[in-house]
Amino acid sequence: MTRMSLEQEIKEHALALGFDDVGITDATPIDRADVERIEHWLRSGRAGTMQYMHRNLEKRIHPAALLKGAESVIVVALNYRPQNQDDPAPPSDTPSGTVARYARYDDYHDFMKPLLHDLAAFIATRTDERQRFKACVDSVPLAERALAVRAGLGFIGKNHMLIHPKLGPEVFLGELVTTVKLEPDEPAIGLCIACSRCIRMCPTGALQANGEFDARKCISYLTIEHKGQVAPESAGQLGRRVFGCDTCVLVCPHRHAAPPCRNERLTYHEDRAELSLPHILSLSPESFETEFAGSPIVRPGLDGLKRNARICLENSQGGSSAEE
Repeated sequence: MTRMSLEQEIKEHALALGFDDVGITDATPIDRADVERIEHWLRSGRAGTMQYMHRNLEKRIHPAALLKGAESVIVVALNYRPQNQDDPAPPSDTPSGTVARYARYDDYHDFMKPLLHDLAAFIATRTDERQRFKACVDSVPLAERALAVRAGLGFIGKNHMLIHPKLGPEVFLGELVTTVKLEPDEPAIGLCIACSRCIRMCPTGALQANGEFDARKCISYLTIEHKGQVAPESAGQLGRRVFGCDTCVLVCPHRHAAPPCRNERLTYHEDRAELSLPHILSLSPESFETEFAGSPIVRPGLDGLKRNARICLENSQGGSSAEE
């Protein structure tokens, strides 16, 4: 019987932990073309008020800057397409706002990071205990989508999301940077060619025909990351979106054949698909923390969520035609 390679063992264990796919790449810097795109995006001001995007650029583009002596990056993907997510919401007399699908789950950062630590512990038993690891889930400065492509997990679509060939665009990514030297996978090959649905359907024009992305116009940015007031011309485009936006994902053809999330430990909260706007506006800081503990919805803070609710309520009362 042929013995499994270390790389195969790692992938088998990652799948057993509940990830849907895993790939391996080396810890060298990302491609120069990707670096130049990031630098141009930052210089142009399209990151808006996300000042953290300007910090730790070297770590973002070079995994070994995150972990001294790093040799490899293990990239994992977790499918989050909800069951029955296209079913229409039940009618309600109470004004409500929609929540992006990923935020209806418990916070994936808190869910995935312990699994990556479990994967690191498994690898340590198969290698040398002196080997080191760093688990990364989005909040760590790392160009994870570029690394995911290099690890063979998919390609970057015109919506700037990683598109997995089987799981589609609704995937959470995580990385395990390690000093263990592993055989890398072949980079993924793929492109969006004929289709530009995400660009055409973007409610605010944040996705541009020249391939650039202006976060300052993005509804996800405006409702989650942006601090302060939202400009009137942008506020009207929010429609009923009280947290995030799914448009560029929902119109993607690669999504239609993708399977639903199979990891039952990642809890989906159906009652968070639509949030009562009057209820949000009535929340105290204590009730906000209690109700949304462990949820991505805490990200904009209570003041930010109430700001969004007021905008959605005004759009609803004013008969805004913006899509959800």
